[in-house]
Amino acid sequence: MAVGAPSPRDPVPVPAARGWAAELRALLAWRRVSHRLRRALRSALVTFVVLSLTLWLMPGVRSTDVFDTLGLVVLVAVVGAVLRPLLLAGVVAIGGWGAMLLGVVAQVTIIAVALELDPAERVNGFPGVVMAAILAVIFAAILDWMADSGSDATFVQEAQRLMRGVRRRQSGRRLFTLHRSYPGTEPGMLVVQLDGVAEPVLRWAVRAGNLPTIGTWLSSGSHTMRGWHTGLPSTTPAAQAGILHGASPQIPAFRWYEKDVGRLMVANRPRDAAAIERRLSDGRGLLADGGVSIGNAFSGDATTNLLTVSHAALPGRSARGWAAFMASPYGFTRALVLGVAEVITELHQARLQRRRNLLPRVSRSGAFLALRPASMLLRDVNVSLVAEQMARGAPVIYCDLVDYDEVAHHAGPARPESMRQLENLDRMLGALERLAPEAARRYHLVVLSDHGQSQGATFRQRYGETLSRVVDRLAATPVDEPASPAELEVTREPEFPKGPVAPLLVVSSGNLALLYLTRHPHRLDREAIEQAYPQLIAGLAAHPGIGLVVVADTDGPVAVGGEGTHHLRDGRVEGVDPLLAYGPRARADLRRHQESAHLGDLVLISAVDPVTNEVAAFEELVGSHGGLGGWQTDAVLVHPADWPVRPDALAGPDGVHRQLVAWLEMLGLRSANDGIPGQAPEESPAPDEAAAQVAPGEPLPASTASTPSPASPASPASADGAVGEPVAGHGTETRPGAGAAPRGGEGAAARGGEGAAARAGQNAAAPEGESAAARSGNSPVAIRPGAPVRSSGGNPLPQAAAGHDGAPTRLSRSRQA
Repeated sequence: MAVGAPSPRDPVPVPAARGWAAELRALLAWRRVSHRLRRALRSALVTFVVLSLTLWLMPGVRSTDVFDTLGLVVLVAVVGAVLRPLLLAGVVAIGGWGAMLLGVVAQVTIIAVALELDPAERVNGFPGVVMAAILAVIFAAILDWMADSGSDATFVQEAQRLMRGVRRRQSGRRLFTLHRSYPGTEPGMLVVQLDGVAEPVLRWAVRAGNLPTIGTWLSSGSHTMRGWHTGLPSTTPAAQAGILHGASPQIPAFRWYEKDVGRLMVANRPRDAAAIERRLSDGRGLLADGGVSIGNAFSGDATTNLLTVSHAALPGRSARGWAAFMASPYGFTRALVLGVAEVITELHQARLQRRRNLLPRVSRSGAFLALRPASMLLRDVNVSLVAEQMARGAPVIYCDLVDYDEVAHHAGPARPESMRQLENLDRMLGALERLAPEAARRYHLVVLSDHGQSQGATFRQRYGETLSRVVDRLAATPVDEPASPAELEVTREPEFPKGPVAPLLVVSSGNLALLYLTRHPHRLDREAIEQAYPQLIAGLAAHPGIGLVVVADTDGPVAVGGEGTHHLRDGRVEGVDPLLAYGPRARADLRRHQESAHLGDLVLISAVDPVTNEVAAFEELVGSHGGLGGWQTDAVLVHPADWPVRPDALAGPDGVHRQLVAWLEMLGLRSANDGIPGQAPEESPAPDEAAAQVAPGEPLPASTASTPSPASPASPASADGAVGEPVAGHGTETRPGAGAAPRGGEGAAARGGEGAAARAGQNAAAPEGESAAARSGNSPVAIRPGAPVRSSGGNPLPQAAAGHDGAPTRLSRSRQA
């Protein structure tokens, strides 16, 4: 932490209150007046162009006089000023689906009323007026987007207006007041999850200069980037069960079968998610004590849940951010119009893949055409809801943005379409940074992902048959399998399985599959399975598309491959080790997974290419996650550079949960005694012991902050700005191939083992048998080799790019200009 910088926990002094005269002078300052005049002029110009184009296209229009059109522009402005507050009040009162419908109707209504009141009476008849109003709304959304050069400037301005209104109402002030709320001083934490973004993908995109927001944070030294290992299963439900509740072992896959009740559980099905959360929750999740969950699978015991699957309901009347987004011309209506453009873009990109014969690829039609614009709409809604909660001063907010994950499933994790979505997410982070000065707290931003994705042709594409067909052939008995990918089953097969379940049931999640013998009420061991189906285990292990068959045996779980077996309990290998292609963490991941509830009788993981790290998903997805192999277990964590990191912070989702809780305690947002339920407060280690637990280049725990060391801000090295130098093999620049992201295996050996010696044997939460060399990707990123990375004192969002000495960086200077 920089000398003289405020502690992340200490509030910033509140500026002295100004009198009404000073407030009036500030209100009439030329900068603010000129800004309002530019906005009014732009709005009038856009409305004039929209109305002129609409009237020109409409048949039977009597006049296209310029002065009549200018009068209609004024009329639209007056009608909007009168009706929009009333319509917003109606949207707030209705909430939910009604708000979405009324939000679209509101924009059309304003134009329609203005056309009806037009003295020139150029559009006659109700159908003509409605058609003209709809065309005008569409043209306005397109022109506003073009005027912003494809940015979100207008969207951010609307969000800022929303936040000011929320804070004005909370303070009890009148509708009109000269006083503006000051930025909050108490600390808060905002956690943004970039769903499905692998650490190598994010690192490469930053080095390519495609993510200016995150890149500026990293290069300025305000934040640092670390990789963390998700373990098995590498799915959003398992990750959020761990991150939000500290209970990832409750989730064996994205979907699974429960023999005791004869029911297939799908984690994104609301009724199933609610049942799962009841098992996860102990009342002390990450978001307990006033936190907010937005767009997540589970609530984390949040006080406020918005668009959370386990609390299946659209935001109601209390969520003003939802209503404002729906009622604003720059919100839902704009998102609908741009969503149509996304569909057209998707059709064009899919056609390009076919014409270029780009492989691997899958069909990108059908439900995916709706998923892509829906994910964009959800992103904008989530940001609007986050803005409202920041204005309300929620102590901790956790929001999931799914754009990248949805597109990468069908296009590929490093394809241009997916990288474009990642750039959009970076722009949303920039929008949140611009919204921070309006917040009621001094928010610190943490960005993380829940898993990565691995690319590859699907199992069916490679071998001409599905996994269920292979099982059917080997077992010579009926086999059931959902026909839809896991994330689409909730809409395509909501009642699967119907009627009596077949003797064998295959449930896939990416390149992970669980095979259940449904006629038996408990999980069977190897001997029982081979007695019932003698050819099943050997036949599956010998299949070229299946790399591992994991089954319980008399001496513990065993991973069976085509040419050998690996006993997971003692590490004994017979023949060729089948885990070699899956990396040094595979044994620990499989052992931990074998302790999950409702696990299949057999656990199958597809083969992985040792050169390209491609996997063969059992679902029809180019980019997949759920099992092992490739980048799907390589998640990322971006956090303030000088925040202390626990030794076990990178050991699975539960470790990330413990780290986030520790940061909340550091910020004073949670009592240390209430941090992790069922766990006694940890004793602070001696300075030497704490230093031994931290890898080179990692910040020391708070208990050792005063002890001079190479990584300590109190040391001469940190005074010179040399804190956080990259660990050898990880912080150095990599050079991906021209025009493409680095291949999956590149740098894997270089990353393995960073800081392992400092942590070997220290991590009590790490699974037994996990090698020290397996701890990869856990050192801060270095954007420019040899460039100093300085600590910023845990700067919150408004000062996210501030330098070590408090001077503005290039980012802050450009924004001031």
